[in-house]
Amino acid sequence: MADKKPLVLDVDGTFLRTDLLFETFWAGLGQAPVETIKAAFRFLSDPARLKARLVDLTEVRTDLMPVNEDVLSAAREAQAAGREVVLASASNEALVKSLARDHGLSERVFASTEDRNLKGKTKATALVEAYGEGGFDYAGNDDIDREVWAHADRALVVGDEGSAKAMEAQGKPVIRIEGGYALRKVAKALRPHQWVKNILLFVPVMAAHEFSLATLGLVALGMIAFSLAASSIYVVNDLLDLEADRLHVKKKHRPFASGAVPISVGMAAGFGAGLIALVLAAWLNPAFLGIIVVYMGLSLAYSLKLKRMRWIDIAVLAGLYTIRVIAGAFAAGVYVSGYLLVFIFPAFLMLGAVKRLTEVTLAEGDERLPGRGYGKPDRSDLLNVGIIGIAIALLAWFGYSFTGQAEDLYPTRWLIWLCLIPITWWLVRMLRLGYFGKQDHDPIVFALKDKRGIGLILIVIAMMFQAAGLWEKWFSQVVG
Repeated sequence: MADKKPLVLDVDGTFLRTDLLFETFWAGLGQAPVETIKAAFRFLSDPARLKARLVDLTEVRTDLMPVNEDVLSAAREAQAAGREVVLASASNEALVKSLARDHGLSERVFASTEDRNLKGKTKATALVEAYGEGGFDYAGNDDIDREVWAHADRALVVGDEGSAKAMEAQGKPVIRIEGGYALRKVAKALRPHQWVKNILLFVPVMAAHEFSLATLGLVALGMIAFSLAASSIYVVNDLLDLEADRLHVKKKHRPFASGAVPISVGMAAGFGAGLIALVLAAWLNPAFLGIIVVYMGLSLAYSLKLKRMRWIDIAVLAGLYTIRVIAGAFAAGVYVSGYLLVFIFPAFLMLGAVKRLTEVTLAEGDERLPGRGYGKPDRSDLLNVGIIGIAIALLAWFGYSFTGQAEDLYPTRWLIWLCLIPITWWLVRMLRLGYFGKQDHDPIVFALKDKRGIGLILIVIAMMFQAAGLWEKWFSQVVG
């Protein structure tokens, strides 16, 4: 009987909302980067051996991988009707067997081995040999699956309307299942809400009192370039953190971890963003291009390795924020004081500690966080790092007030000293909120939404402008 025929499910993009080859590739970059890159180049033209090699290099949890719930529902209905549900995939056999066990499907699987890539005609031949012509129903999601649907009794088509129509034109019974992805999810994967961090590029312009439209325009272009560069690294970071994100209470909903956006689409979007960033940077000036290359290189190193190294990760985070300030100076062609950098780096060292403090405080257990080197027992040490960062930042601010540049730019020096009060208030408040887990996992994003904190920052800016005599100057220009 037709309804007793086995239901055969493709895996990548059909049963799973992800791709096992890309899953193992990115897991390999995180676990054994050098060997993974070597394997990718060596076996680029031999997919079967590449898949086998990546499986040897990595440990991945197939039970955490996102499943297409509609396909899973169809599988459960078939099982309830007494039908065998079988996985058939071009992915490596070891992973496909693991996935079948995770979801209680048939122990019999059809998959790639080191010597055979089970795809298209090869898969169709294997299934016909096992079940006979028209002896099975098949679920797939891509043009290549037409080779298999042609030999199946019924076609379950996931998110591929073109193939669904083609099969219907051939007289094949078709069941449509929702699939694919939304462009808004791709945009979300680029994390545009994080672009507000790049407002730091305007800090040197404000410190130098260079407010011409030409200067601000150059920095705005620099901010766009930095935002796109950051987005390209965010994509890499998320792809390297797939398993850790899936174990996280909030991050499991990210586009790649949840399967809302295919890994291949994310890779293309990340590459495109990075390329545009470099072109824009080169157009601005060579120095800015150099600093954005350094930023992307350090960010990539952070994503691959440094973020898993205790204390070093916090220093690198502070360095990445400091680089943004330097980039703003290069984009605008203005001088940036060494004291400003000495103030910025420890301030962001404190914020890096706050980021980790928030994570460990909100963690449910005392064990170290997945993909991180910290746990709840580190709260006191993280607090101490934050306190040290605050102290050094305040000393740098006070020391700057005695420099020749400060004397030239801020005639009313006592107001610069008075700024230490709201600055201290803001820094201590951020550290306290992080210690008690009362802010977002990203302190910079939190700071730009925090009304009280924004008020303190605006007070500092207003006092600095007053100390520089800018309010009086601008008022006289308006009145005049």
